[in-house]
Amino acid sequence: MKKVISGVAVAVLALAGVSISGGSAFAAPAATTLVMSGGNGVYDLGPIVINGTASAAGAVAFSVNGKVVAGCEAVPTATVTPFVAKCSWVPAAAGATVITGSFTPTDAANFAPATGNTLNVKIGVPVQGIVSPIHIYVDTVLASGTSGPLAPRFGVSCAIQSEYIVGQGIVFRVYANNSDHGGAVMDSTNTAKAYIEVAGVKDPIVMSYGNHSGAAFWTGVLRTGTAAGQYNTLGVINFKVTMIAKDSTTMKVLSTKLVPKLENGKRLIGSDGRTVYERVSYYRTVKLSVPLKGATGTWQSNFMPASQLTLFALPKA
Repeated sequence: MKKVISGVAVAVLALAGVSISGGSAFAAPAATTLVMSGGNGVYDLGPIVINGTASAAGAVAFSVNGKVVAGCEAVPTATVTPFVAKCSWVPAAAGATVITGSFTPTDAANFAPATGNTLNVKIGVPVQGIVSPIHIYVDTVLASGTSGPLAPRFGVSCAIQSEYIVGQGIVFRVYANNSDHGGAVMDSTNTAKAYIEVAGVKDPIVMSYGNHSGAAFWTGVLRTGTAAGQYNTLGVINFKVTMIAKDSTTMKVLSTKLVPKLENGKRLIGSDGRTVYERVSYYRTVKLSVPLKGATGTWQSNFMPASQLTLFALPKA
């Protein structure tokens, strides 16, 4: 009967998280937590800080996309609450990124290790893309000529918007500048090709350059609807704009020069009695014996899906 009671006592102690060794009882290490935060930032704009906040003192290993961040293999936390460890991380690329962490307590006898929550972040890139050699701006406006439920929401066409209904026409307005020619406007005289590729549409939309109520720019139209050849895929409309400059025998080269510094319209004289100069930038024209190949510029939206060009079905009455 004594053996049975002793066995029951051991089982109860085991269930209670107490271990028996050499006649002595030891409490199991207490559970800990690790909360991951931060990690959001812009690509190629310096280090981004990731935080790991533990429930006890120790060290945190930070990982990005399954690999431990160099230099952040065991970052010590603060020694007093809040027990925060920080990792300065330089992203290798923009886009979706998975950040995780693991915690190792200093007092391993009384605290257990922990795995932190998963951070799903998207490292940003500038919306406008790279300026050199061609900078492109794009917006979309509602084409005129629709009526009834497809009419402009506020009775005005050419309003900039990103949401359209099947049956409406989408006008892409494109403005471009070429830094190979000192930032000159890209128009029909210096542009070889200008077109828009829309996912799901076989042929690119060829753009034309012209005057629109006193403002000149490139345009291309995407007709939506249920008729043959019309675009009718609901959701985000993925597209890419491409501008290709003509070859040229001249180009603009960014240079600098010294000019007198003016103050109230007069040359500024220094303490030595001499004119003070300052350096300014300017473009000089260079003739080329071998023609310069026309640059190619592209533009695709980097906005979040909710801000991108989207096609909706006609709302039911």
